[in-house]
Amino acid sequence: MKPLWGIDLGGTKIEGVVLDSNENKRILTRLRIPTEQEKGYYHIIHQIEKLIDRMVVETGLMPSKIGIGTPGLLDPETQTIKNSNTTCLIDKPLKADLERALKVRISIANDANCFALAESQVGIVPEMYPNAEVIFGVIMGTGVGAGIVANGKVINGRQGIAGEWGHNFLHDSGGHCYCGKSGCVETILSGKALERYYYALGGNKSLLLPEIYVRARQETDMNAVKTIKRLIKYYGKAIAQVINILDPGVIVLGGGVGNIDLLYTEGVEETKKHVFNNRLDTLFLKPKLGDSAGVFGAAMLD
Repeated sequence: MKPLWGIDLGGTKIEGVVLDSNENKRILTRLRIPTEQEKGYYHIIHQIEKLIDRMVVETGLMPSKIGIGTPGLLDPETQTIKNSNTTCLIDKPLKADLERALKVRISIANDANCFALAESQVGIVPEMYPNAEVIFGVIMGTGVGAGIVANGKVINGRQGIAGEWGHNFLHDSGGHCYCGKSGCVETILSGKALERYYYALGGNKSLLLPEIYVRARQETDMNAVKTIKRLIKYYGKAIAQVINILDPGVIVLGGGVGNIDLLYTEGVEETKKHVFNNRLDTLFLKPKLGDSAGVFGAAMLD
């Protein structure tokens, strides 16, 4: 039984974990260091090297393979990173450079894919629907992303973009997206987009989404009420498109926006209006692993 090594490469932190085996998944060590992305691409590689060195010291083990969850995607053709909001990674051969630096085989997947894999293997899915064939794992936070797991395997797709739900068109009112398009799901359903909408209505600009949601539930702030009603309306339309194409058994909602309880009640009712079926059987579940999901999923990559 070989230990599993995983790295979750985030915009502000890099987290590493070593699990004792694929069977037990007991944590042997878990460490974090800052990404310091402002210092550039090669500094990030150095930070990953530093983290691996510390994990080797902590465990007394050497990795034979390391899984890495990244912001963005590894292009199957060019073997470079694309679509990353950690922009210094874009067009860089991260996998090859890490294999050269660490002298070990590297597997790379988008961080949302890692989230979906972890929740499907050791998170909420085995508890609630262990026979689920297809799992759609959503991260709705600062941005919107998703990963697809089918029969225990991450689906990457021909171009590596499988699951990129956040950059499908939803509505013009979302405005410009960093990806260069307009009206993407991310421009309407992300936490930052919801806050921008609330502020544009005249809401208190010192409030963040959790406080806006509390005000909406209390019905003490009509701008907050309008913001959450808009979220529910467009969430239902957007997630129904996924269901019509993939028909997943389970959708796991991660990220800060996923903490909004109404998504599991009114959001489901709104989704029913747009699904091409006479009922909605899909399970909508809250994640179990919290911020552990990304690094656990990275460790479990093939």
